[in-house]
Amino acid sequence: MPAVTADLLTLPRLSTIPPSSASRPVRGIVTAIRTFEGEGFPVRRPFPGIDLSLVDPFILLDQMGAVEYAPGEAKGAPDHPHRGFETVTYMLDGVIEHRDSMGGGGKITDGATQWMTAGAGIVHSEMPPEYLVRSGGLFHGVQLWVNLPARLKWSPPRYQDIVPDQVALITNTDGSALLRIIAGELDGHAGPGVTYTPIAYAHATLHPEARLEVPWRTDFNALVYVLAGSGRIGPEGAPIGEGQLGVLGAGDHVAVSADRMPAGPSPTMEVLLLGGQPIDAVEAERWELVNRAVEERALDGEVEAWVERLLALPPDALRLQKALLTRWRRVDLDTAVALSMDVFARAYATGEPHRAMQAFLDRRRAGA
Repeated sequence: MPAVTADLLTLPRLSTIPPSSASRPVRGIVTAIRTFEGEGFPVRRPFPGIDLSLVDPFILLDQMGAVEYAPGEAKGAPDHPHRGFETVTYMLDGVIEHRDSMGGGGKITDGATQWMTAGAGIVHSEMPPEYLVRSGGLFHGVQLWVNLPARLKWSPPRYQDIVPDQVALITNTDGSALLRIIAGELDGHAGPGVTYTPIAYAHATLHPEARLEVPWRTDFNALVYVLAGSGRIGPEGAPIGEGQLGVLGAGDHVAVSADRMPAGPSPTMEVLLLGGQPIDAVEAERWELVNRAVEERALDGEVEAWVERLLALPPDALRLQKALLTRWRRVDLDTAVALSMDVFARAYATGEPHRAMQAFLDRRRAGA
């Protein structure tokens, strides 16, 4: 890591931050949970699990690996459904093969990104190629879920395959950091990803003691996730390390500094910079109306039919799902259904659906 590198001396540079610019303060630092996805590959997941309003418009972030597979060990995610949001898969090391219910497919490999708009609904798989299963090897990637506003949740599914040499590359003012812009615009430099929801998504490499200050849209939220190494963020210089997410407050720019001796095996600090225009405010009125309809059982048939079609859940599980929907007020109905699908799918895979779902509801009731 990382797959995409460049001669920093030849790259365009970020603008110097003026003294009047306000650095975004640190609102909190979250340590990602360690869990397993698909057939059992390890992930670190900083959210969901925190208040989604803090990360809106994003609804999930998984760091897949890094893991060095022995021969026969590589695992993936067999067929599973998505609807109502976009999945962005960025591979730092290794390769994964994608297949879907529309007949599409392809490989996502070192430094490449696949942007899948699930929209009205799609079933797909993400699996290691057969040669990687046989030989083993390094696997390290990131998957980000980006919410769609209500008016776009029924959009036709679409794909963007972003190859490594399409990513916009820039450096900081002294050439001590490399910034790869995957989507959105930072300081006038645009990434290749085309988004429905306005966001910024970049991967930065900071050499020891490097300082990176990036102008940031004031109407965007701002998140810093550390893939490797350690350093400090914000005007407070709050310490942050591998597997931790920094949630930043309002301001004009994002500040990240790398430690002189980064923690862990990586010689550099590797971070994701994420931000977007929240859509919760736009959806709030609609969600209240839909939630009231669910509570009055007006949408029971629609919700039940949709869930049964994708997951074939028994009636008792559907009752629990609708209980979840009436309590999860921070996101719109379609997002609640889409997110809870994953909860239920994992619950049934473990053979303990009722315990897993009830625990999930209990956490929500407690405000966790």
